[in-house]
Amino acid sequence: MTSFPPALAHGTIEEVLPEVFLVTGAMETVLMELDWQFSRNMIIVREGERLVLINSVRLDDQGLAALDSLGQVTDVIRLGALHGRDDAFYLDRYQAQYWVMPGLEPEQQDSKTLAEGSPLPLAGASLFQFKTSKLPEGILHLQRDGGILLACDALQNWVQPDEHFCDASRQRMEQMGFFTPANVGPVWLQAAEPGAEDFVRLRALTFRHALCGHGEPLLEDAHTAFSSSFNRLFPC
Repeated sequence: MTSFPPALAHGTIEEVLPEVFLVTGAMETVLMELDWQFSRNMIIVREGERLVLINSVRLDDQGLAALDSLGQVTDVIRLGALHGRDDAFYLDRYQAQYWVMPGLEPEQQDSKTLAEGSPLPLAGASLFQFKTSKLPEGILHLQRDGGILLACDALQNWVQPDEHFCDASRQRMEQMGFFTPANVGPVWLQAAEPGAEDFVRLRALTFRHALCGHGEPLLEDAHTAFSSSFNRLFPC
């Protein structure tokens, strides 16, 4: 039997926009020779009976039953280099199609590479690809409800720590400036070293909402809030 990382603590699946769902769970990892525990989000988009998972988070049996009640998982999308822990579990469980950013190691032979302008498993969706980043990273742009960005690590909206943080991680991340609304992920920014021109292109997109791999959904004023952060981090 194939072994996968176990399910960690997580909340319930919530519908935050029509046919767009989010569930927050824990992540445990070692970075800079230190143990970390913090929260991460899985985004679920439903089209008819199909479910598309972005930034996968393995759910426990109760969570999987709730997921199955929404529809059939058909696709798993990996947008960032720093995520992907639980992709293989969902690919195996549902025999789903895998979509990955260029430069990332696929979990299955018939994986499809994400690319700007290429077909995606979501209607009315397009891919934004960071061109200057040292790490592969993308954002999905859904052309509905005024525009929705589905992000991984580049965009974050951690307003405050939640129940999935350990005390040591909370303290370190407070000092590192993680708990900043509509932020560019501090660790991702340091590791990826993106150029300002990527954020000029991103700001040109039309969107009202943003759901990120970390933090709370940012609804209604996402474009204004993130534009302010881009200006702060990449002043002209």
